Amino acid sequence: MLCLPGLVWAQDTPSETASEAVILPPTIPIFPLADAVLFPNMSRPLHIFEPRYRAMVTDALEGDRLIGMILLQPGYQADYEGRPPVFSIGSVGRITEVEELPDGRYAIVLKGLVKFRITGEDDSRPYRLARVEALPELLDDQDRAALRRQRLQLTELLASMVPDSEPPPPELPDQDLINGLAQFLDLPPSARQQLLEQEGPLARARALIELLDR
Repeated sequence: MLCLPGLVWAQDTPSETASEAVILPPTIPIFPLADAVLFPNMSRPLHIFEPRYRAMVTDALEGDRLIGMILLQPGYQADYEGRPPVFSIGSVGRITEVEELPDGRYAIVLKGLVKFRITGEDDSRPYRLARVEALPELLDDQDRAALRRQRLQLTELLASMVPDSEPPPPELPDQDLINGLAQFLDLPPSARQQLLEQEGPLARARALIELLDR
C-alpha cells in the first residue's frame, strides 16, 4: 500500500489471481460510495454500518467474498436511501480481512481484483446487485516497456514535488505503482474515477502525469 503524505511505500501482497484471469459471476453486490474508488491489486479498509450493507457483507462472507465498489454520481443525496445513479465502471474486490463488531457493524479490507462495467441491476436484495462484465487490463511487451518509461517520469515528478519522500521500491510492479498513486494521491473523486476509467495502466500513467504537471 501507499501511504500519503510522506510517500512511504510498502508493497501490497501480490494478487492471488492476475486481473486478466479473474472470472466474475454474472451478478455481484455493489457498494456505492461518494468519495472512494478501488483500483486493481490495491486494498482499501471499509467501515460497514448501514443495515442493507451489513446484510451485503454477511451474504458475501457466506459466498465468494466479492463486492464491487462503485462511485456515486453527483446529486446522489436526493435519493441516497434508494438507488441513486452510479458511474458504470468500478472495481470488484475480495474481502481479505473482516472484523464483526458487537453492534453488528463490520470493519473489512477489500482487495481489488479487476475492473467491471455495470450492464444492469437486480432488485432482489435490500442492497444493490448489478449485472456486470469484467474489464481486464492487459499489457503486451510494447505496453510494458512504455509503462516503465512512464514510471520513471512519474517518480521524477514525485521527487520534485516531495523532495524528502521515499522513492518507490524497484521491486514494486509498475502497474501497482500507477494504481497506488491513482488510489492514494489527494485527488477529487471525479479525477480518481477518470483515472479508473482509463483503458489500462499505461493510459492511467499518462493521465496521472498530466494531472501532476498541472
